[in-house]
Amino acid sequence: MKYYIIAGEASGDLHGSNLIKGLRNEDPQCEIRFWGGDMMAAAAGTPPVVHYKDGAIMGFVEVLLHAGKLLGNVKRCKHDILEWKPDAVILIDYPGFNFKIAEFAHSHGFKVFYYIAPKVWASREGRIKKLKKYVDRLFIVFPFEIPYFKAKGIDAIYCGNPLVDAIDGSAAMNESREDFLRRNDLPDQPYIAMLAGSRKGEIDTMMPVLTRFADRLHSIPEYSDYRFIIAGAPSRSMEDYAPYLNLKNTCRKNACQNNGDADIRVIFGETQSVIRNAEAAIINSGTASLEAVLLGTPQVVGYILGSRLTYWIGRLIVKSKFISLGNLIADRLVFRELIQDECNADALSEEIRRLLEDTQYRKKMLDGYAAIKQSLGNGGASEAVAEAMVRELTPR
Repeated sequence: MKYYIIAGEASGDLHGSNLIKGLRNEDPQCEIRFWGGDMMAAAAGTPPVVHYKDGAIMGFVEVLLHAGKLLGNVKRCKHDILEWKPDAVILIDYPGFNFKIAEFAHSHGFKVFYYIAPKVWASREGRIKKLKKYVDRLFIVFPFEIPYFKAKGIDAIYCGNPLVDAIDGSAAMNESREDFLRRNDLPDQPYIAMLAGSRKGEIDTMMPVLTRFADRLHSIPEYSDYRFIIAGAPSRSMEDYAPYLNLKNTCRKNACQNNGDADIRVIFGETQSVIRNAEAAIINSGTASLEAVLLGTPQVVGYILGSRLTYWIGRLIVKSKFISLGNLIADRLVFRELIQDECNADALSEEIRRLLEDTQYRKKMLDGYAAIKQSLGNGGASEAVAEAMVRELTPR
């Protein structure tokens, strides 16, 4: 069978790659065509129709400013689906784009699966009508979504969370800290992991804050030996980070060193290893915050949502108590979220110091992690979802 898959962000690329592997196991003769990233390309053995880095835009105001580009991509995607004639169109999160494709695909008689539901429980609940009307089967990845969608009259399928599989099978879980440091030419010193986000706008917003934080913490005598590692976002390059760092003229492998007060390096392609081997992490929300939970690294979420206008629009729309997946799953504040004006060098430094110095505070967070992991269950989610999709398409 032929599967047309659309993922518009780095997290969707990760989950899409595991889904493709599952589909190829369940349907060895399958054909895959997709919009996504490098991980999906590796799993499918073919390049994407469009790489997600060319379309990922953050914020309400920013989306309006790039409306022409987005509409052009929608038109291109619709035409490509009609030309290729898939047995199923599989949409992975990315609702602003994917709902337009869902409506189109449904109207032209294509089977529509939505994998990783749009977060309608947090904002824009009116989209539930579109899920009911245009989506043949919804696949969800968080346990708290089961009763929510059932109450809304949607018979969604929950097979577990695919991130559990991704972490369990990752190189990060099968390599010692010593090997990680040696491979990246890093000294055996403690470091703080810093993730600025995957979109260009997020990087531009967070990098000045993170570099100020690093200099602030480094200036404290007891932390003068700490280093700082930025996990470079997939599909981004050093050019996205260089304007915010005083880089030396030479780079070794994929790590570059800051020539300012604090030693800041950027490492690409090893996000999970960077998080796992850190003493603590500053994470820009998103999937990475749940990765830190599963990897067992204490964290603080720091998030600045585009422009100030974008932030205030978001506050009016978003209903959820938390912005981080781990806290949402736990339904309580397991780790702090510093948002917008609260996300500054002083506040980040204070929270990181507490994570490093307050043993009980750190233990309480890790105990919360354990409860989150338990609620997500065992692995096998991607394979189970692929099996369910093939079953839905197989004549009975």
